[in-house]
Parts: sequence; C-alpha cells; structure tokens
Amino acid sequence: MALILNIESSTEVCSVTLSRDGEILETIEDLTGQNHSKLLTVFIEQIFRELNIPMNSLDAVAVSGGPGSYTGLRIGVASAKGICYALNKPLIAITSLAAMAHHAITNSQQYHLPGDNLLFCPMIDARRMEVYTAIFDRDVKMVREIKADIIDSESFQSFFAENKMVFFGNGADKCKGIIAHPNAIFLDSIKTSAAYMNELSQDAFAKKEFQDVAYYEPFYLKDFVATVPTKNVFKRL
Repeated sequence: MALILNIESSTEVCSVTLSRDGEILETIEDLTGQNHSKLLTVFIEQIFRELNIPMNSLDAVAVSGGPGSYTGLRIGVASAKGICYALNKPLIAITSLAAMAHHAITNSQQYHLPGDNLLFCPMIDARRMEVYTAIFDRDVKMVREIKADIIDSESFQSFFAENKMVFFGNGADKCKGIIAHPNAIFLDSIKTSAAYMNELSQDAFAKKEFQDVAYYEPFYLKDFVATVPTKNVFKRL
C-alpha cells in the first residue's frame, strides 16, 4: 500500500492531495492566484494533521513537473525535495498536462464527450496568445510532444481533418474565439489539480519511476527571463 503526497503548483492553483493506492484520502487547494509561497507548506501540514497520519508514513512524494509557472514550479519542487530529503523518500514527477489529460479521458462520460476519433489537448496559459500544450489520444498516449504554441486561426487544423479535439485548462478560455472549428470542443471546468495526479503517481511508484532528488529540475519549457523595469531606473549621468 503506497501512501503518496501529490503537489500541484504549476499554475495559479495551489493544490495538495494525499492518496493511498490511487484512492484520494483528502485534497486541499486554493484557486485564487499565485499564493504558493504562503499556502503550500500550510496545506501539506494541514492535510496530515486533519487525517492524523504521521508524515514519515509516506512512501513517496509526487510533484507537478511542468510546464507552467516558473515560480510556482520552483516552489512545488523545493517543497517536495525538502520532504524527500528529510524523510529519505523517493521523488516522482508528473507532467501537469498529462495529469489533466488523464482526468479528462477517464471522465469522458461525465463530460458527455463523443466516443470516436477524439484527441485531448490540455492547455496551460503562457501569457498573451501563447499556451503550453500537448496532444493525447484516448489511451493517454502523447501523440504530439509538449510545445509552447502561439494560437492563431490555423492552429490544429491538420488534426481537425480526421478528429474532434477537446481543449481544456487555464489556457483554453482565451483560445475559444480563435480556434473556430466544428470539431473543437471546450471544457470549462478542468484546471490543474493534485487530485488528477494520484493514479499516475501510484503507477509511477509501482514502476519505480523515481527522480534524482539532488538534481531533478522541473520542465520549464522556456527559460526564465528577468526584465528591467521601465520606471525608476537610474539615468546615466
């Protein structure tokens, strides 16, 4: 019986789930914005306290591995590594897009999705008209790798010829008016969540697909760029 702490911090959602053998024991999350530095460790402590389970009972820690917010991912990974170091537990990384896709696919009937020729396209907002995305089939197999896409009227046209596509995630809303095709389906209610990670993390644990705690880095996809403010900058004398 594997007891796994799942941490999701790749977007504005700060989410923690404790699961045993793929079954969720409890989830705590906040959807209000980038408050991960204040809330994440509080949520982790709270979930163990409320369930009255000692943290050293953990078998592993799973963390969202990106892509997504640079700051959010760093906070999540740092917290996960800290627990793994302290308790000598293995670290598991779950791609945020795959976790969302797995949820949408396994709940297709709940979302009233058609059965044939269906592809799943989770999207994470990357600002302006850019999104982090990948494409999955019904077996949660990635049929197009993770990319940072700038969305325009031509996006995904080659897939629409033979497939219906389901778009979801916090990057999908801004694409509704641009991806105007009868084979495009948008789901509004799916965002990143640690609750979507539990089955994937249990599978990774069973297969011993662990990360090196010392050297693991999340998949940022794009380099972090520090910008210089345009105001209050010292002028050259």
